[in-house]
Amino acid sequence: MTNLAKRIIPCLDIKDGRVVKGVNFVQLKDAGNPLEVAKRYNDYGADELVFLDINASHEGRKATLNVIESIAKEVFIPLTIGGGISTLQDISDMLNAGCDKVSLNSSALNTPSFINESAEKFGTQCITIAIDVKKRQDSTIGVFTHGGRNDSGRNMQDWLQEVKERGAGEILLTSMDTDGTKLGFDIEKLRIAMEVCDLPLIASGGAGNKEHILAAFELGVNAALAASIFHYQEVSIMELKEYLRKHNIPVRI
Repeated sequence: MTNLAKRIIPCLDIKDGRVVKGVNFVQLKDAGNPLEVAKRYNDYGADELVFLDINASHEGRKATLNVIESIAKEVFIPLTIGGGISTLQDISDMLNAGCDKVSLNSSALNTPSFINESAEKFGTQCITIAIDVKKRQDSTIGVFTHGGRNDSGRNMQDWLQEVKERGAGEILLTSMDTDGTKLGFDIEKLRIAMEVCDLPLIASGGAGNKEHILAAFELGVNAALAASIFHYQEVSIMELKEYLRKHNIPVRI
């Protein structure tokens, strides 16, 4: 299979050392031990894992290095880490702990030049920009920070163009409007994002079944990220990949 294969990426949102999952970024429920959940995905055919310490920026601290190190020792698929990463030393620590990429969100919005510095020092392929978006009352698409708590004042389209120019390697776009609802990815926002920015795009927020993931891939995204349907074993990754193959979506089996 060529590197054009579409990627299936379970997301581990971590709070207080546990995997959690909520709806529209609130109502968090426990979904297990991070190491056990990560090992299960490694064994069950995930292409990558994204690990987000969801309260790190809000609480003014870094993602938990010891948890990351323990996962990296047991898991042999690419690992992306996000949460409170705000210095080049933080990125260095994460890569040394065994992750392959870092996800920047609040720190990139607060100091956009941090994207340039990170990409220059560690390489574009290491830098994922996570963008949490929500439709505002005036129908513009706003970019939010700190786990969706704060409106950055920026619009999605402008920010996507800026992060590309600054050297980001890929975009993780989460629609807060659909997150955790299981009603499907936010196709409208994904389509707009792809029109303004041609970086690899990971769709996030709203996957409820195999059909939703197929719809995102048919739209043209490079990867689909999901949490609830995998954590609660409503859809198995191998079953999903077989389904996608039958619909002519290239995936790694």
